[in-house]
Amino acid sequence: MRKEDNDNNVKISCRHVWQLFGKGANQFLKKHNNRPTMEQIDAAGLIGAVRDVSLDVHQNEILMIMGLSGSGKSTMLRCITQLLTPTVGEVFFNGVDITKIKARELGELRRHKMGMVFQHFGLLPHRTVLENIAFPLEIQGKDSETRIAKARELIELVGLSGRESYFPREMSGGQQQRVGIARSLAVEPEVWFLDEPFSALDPLIRREMQDEFMRLQSKLNKSIVFVTHDFDEAVRLGDRIAIMKDGELVQIGTPEELVTNPATDYVKAFVENAPKAKLISVGRIMNEVGAVDTSQEPVMANAVLEDVAKRIMMSEKALPVKDKEGTLLGSIDREKLVSVLFAD
Repeated sequence: MRKEDNDNNVKISCRHVWQLFGKGANQFLKKHNNRPTMEQIDAAGLIGAVRDVSLDVHQNEILMIMGLSGSGKSTMLRCITQLLTPTVGEVFFNGVDITKIKARELGELRRHKMGMVFQHFGLLPHRTVLENIAFPLEIQGKDSETRIAKARELIELVGLSGRESYFPREMSGGQQQRVGIARSLAVEPEVWFLDEPFSALDPLIRREMQDEFMRLQSKLNKSIVFVTHDFDEAVRLGDRIAIMKDGELVQIGTPEELVTNPATDYVKAFVENAPKAKLISVGRIMNEVGAVDTSQEPVMANAVLEDVAKRIMMSEKALPVKDKEGTLLGSIDREKLVSVLFAD
């Protein structure tokens, strides 16, 4: 089955995905018209790991799926990749519902178009760095020369030159994770799936790996689904963030949207300590056009507050806010800035 999507920019589209664990889950959902409450799920002795989740992943987008332990974020990732077949729902990859395709087609899709990195590196202990990275190409049946050439290219890409002959036991956790990342990229995947890949690392190494991740994305421009429980990591890496709770998708949006307009108290608690000055743009909080001295140098609407806060605070008057075409959109003053950055 193929989905005719009006947005050609959509790489993956999930529609009403349910993953219930327990006997008779399909019949239970059918009985309740695919809309049971959490109380009904509990009463039936089932576990609602993913409940009626719909979301899209766009071309070259980093979508972060986050939530506390048990929120359903990793289960949702496994539903998208079909490591778990959803109890109910559709998962479209390039417009094709991959919940309906044959096992052989799904295997080909995973081997050629999906790259996966997990928290536990899963490296083959008896193989060297070079051999571990080349392994997916071996499964594809590529010849030795092609495998080695590609593995060497990826070793350089992830900064492991000179360690080609090392075994996993001879490397640090961060280095092992780099091998895992390189191995996942060997098949040149269209979509990259990462399930808490840095959570087992020490804080300093984790920061380095986040930097490395962003460097790789700037070169590769992949569509990425990244699972994390760390909001700071989600803000730092993601274009959009999907927040899950008890198997449900609570809110999805840019970091700025979540910070300025949290949909629930649960989301509000997540974003409470977010670096607002780094995330919120002037255009998001500006006043409507009123009495403003347009002779003053304007503030750009897309500027983040951190970059213009000093100028706003030093000005006695409201400053004009304009877009890149020079159109006057509104104004910003110190009172508005303070009310947003230091709101209770």
